[in-house]
Amino acid sequence: MRNTTRRRQHGHAAGHAVAASVAPARAARRLAPLAAALAVLSLGLTLALAPQPVGLTASSAAGETHAGDTQTLSVAPDVAAPAVSQESYTATTGAQTLIASGTNADWAKLVLIYGDWPLTDENVTVMLQWMREENGPDNWWNRNNPLNNGHGSGGGSGLGSYDSLDTAARYAADNLLKRSFYAAIVAALEDGTSAHAVAQAIWASPWASSHYGNGADWTTSPVPIIEAPASAW
Repeated sequence: MRNTTRRRQHGHAAGHAVAASVAPARAARRLAPLAAALAVLSLGLTLALAPQPVGLTASSAAGETHAGDTQTLSVAPDVAAPAVSQESYTATTGAQTLIASGTNADWAKLVLIYGDWPLTDENVTVMLQWMREENGPDNWWNRNNPLNNGHGSGGGSGLGSYDSLDTAARYAADNLLKRSFYAAIVAALEDGTSAHAVAQAIWASPWASSHYGNGADWTTSPVPIIEAPASAW
């Protein structure tokens, strides 16, 4: 009986030992799915919290760059810039300013103003030449009639006189404008681009019976600028 009891005791002890070793294994098998689920969840959280790479925007993909507030525009090399129109003009000098200055150049400009012709260098040049052919530069105000104009001066041959150089300028412009045989002179003055063209029109006109030798007696050298006495104005 003792032996049997001991064997049973030993058998219970062995059974307890086996049960003790089996329990952790079963627990490990039961926890394995939970551990796997936790691992998957941990990986998902890691990916969600990790910084994502910045994607290319439409602007950067197209090559557009920005520097502060500055914007640049590229133009194809074969695109030509439009032509810019630049209008020329001639400033109009007042009659009183010219009279106060009182030179032969001022009188030439005064005739152009009263005739409404452009005050170009070419027009002023030919007027000065014309005045020199009629009276000479040193006494261009002779009888207050620089061009020896018979219209309104009381002298049909051009030997008349005016009360002032201002009056003479008005009559000179008026004579050219109202006589059809001076139309070529007027047209050349209106163009204003060629002193020679105006001179040719003068030679061909009946202004001077000599026609200035058809240009042979016409001098084109620079005319000295000389002031007339104040009393002549």
